[in-house]
Amino acid sequence: MLSLKSKWPGRDDLNGKDRRRVEAVTAPASGFEKPEAFEVMQGGAGTSTKIVNRDAFSQSGANLTFAEEEQFKLGNALFRKLWVSTPASTKASDGLGPLFNARACQSCHLKDGRGHPPEGDSDATSMFLRLARGPVTEEERRELETFVRPNFPDPVYGGQLQDLAVPGLKAEGHMAITYENEPVTLGDGTVVNLRRPVYSAEDLAYGPLDEHTTLSPRIAPPMIGLGLVQAIHPADILKNADPADKDGDGISGKPAIVRDANGDLVLGRFGWKAQNPTVRQQSAGAFAGDIGISTPDVPNSHGDCTAAQADCLAMPVGVQKNLGDSEAPDPVLELVTFYSENLAVPARRDAAGKEVLRGKELFYGIGCASCHAPKYVTSRKAENPAHRFQLIWPYSDFLLHDMGDGLADGQPVGVADGREWRTPPLWGIGLTGTVSGHTFLLHDGRARNLTEAILWHGGEAQPARDGFSQLDKKDRDALIAFLESL
Repeated sequence: MLSLKSKWPGRDDLNGKDRRRVEAVTAPASGFEKPEAFEVMQGGAGTSTKIVNRDAFSQSGANLTFAEEEQFKLGNALFRKLWVSTPASTKASDGLGPLFNARACQSCHLKDGRGHPPEGDSDATSMFLRLARGPVTEEERRELETFVRPNFPDPVYGGQLQDLAVPGLKAEGHMAITYENEPVTLGDGTVVNLRRPVYSAEDLAYGPLDEHTTLSPRIAPPMIGLGLVQAIHPADILKNADPADKDGDGISGKPAIVRDANGDLVLGRFGWKAQNPTVRQQSAGAFAGDIGISTPDVPNSHGDCTAAQADCLAMPVGVQKNLGDSEAPDPVLELVTFYSENLAVPARRDAAGKEVLRGKELFYGIGCASCHAPKYVTSRKAENPAHRFQLIWPYSDFLLHDMGDGLADGQPVGVADGREWRTPPLWGIGLTGTVSGHTFLLHDGRARNLTEAILWHGGEAQPARDGFSQLDKKDRDALIAFLESL
């Protein structure tokens, strides 16, 4: 953290007048009788005010130019594109796999929304198992210490368990989930039944997993507001970091330190453990790991195949030399990245409602805002003018926090240990059911609603969780109503 804070000790994009304005507008709420100024427009000038329906997460930023709208639409088409296995008659679409979890970005991020665990007869396309182990050799330890690698893949199965394969090749295996009932009694005697998941990898086609490999389930997160998150000045995230808890408030968020495409140490802010610094790196990683498609940034056309999977490495790839050296050459990755950066955040609903305002007051009062930092003003130096100097309300500090044993996956990722997760943004969370057709929450979808999600909070969030559990039903409903308005 020290090296990053020395790199960004403060906002270097603001003059004195702007700095005072930003400090005033991002100060914590002090009154709860009415909404704050511009609170409804939680994605700044790019906020979508269109009718709320299943497409609520699929709108472009309202302040894009006409030319950018064309880029957005082209990126949307590529985001939805179904890739096919090689060889194929559709030369620009082949290259799938050989091992993969989905055939399109949209398959995981259905309607650009939140993924879900397999429930009943539904498939596991929007959820997979991340595979990783710690360092074994001195070289691997050095790679961790210098942030060259966040962790190490299973020597046979790679970085994630891929449950699909092209014809002629066996899929790696399948994720299996069982749930144990865990009743929790709230302060007023109400009993909430949580479900504790137990994960395993079954039908493994290439032998057992390494004894040190850990399994971490991940659902696809919603896509809205990513460009705005990228536009938050690093200093505004770093100022909330307190890994040693020097102020003694029990909150010790720490920044994720990662290397960017140039090899420089920067702030991670995307992914469940903030392992990626940019939307482009996140997108390139998903192309490679989820679909098995190479890009200029991750040029391995055999995707996640390992040296131990000879049959996989012997499969043909979809590189068309007349199109480039990868299966998804630029401008494909550029356009998908642009689309992903410019999906609009929907406007707040019922922000002035009496119950919602009471819920907001409780949100602050029991300590939720300590990690779910409400608002920022983005950098004047953001790459896209549409993202510059915008007042936004993501409700996240984008730092890593110890969330306790209940949510621990035991899998370190860079500086994040097996109990730590990035605070996820809350904007749009109230539209999960509308857009995604379900209300499963948290990194693995174990929570079936907002109440269960809160009750799973532990570690640094334990006091806020306990504060919620001690509220009477009327106040609990008010806090939920506030979250549903986001």
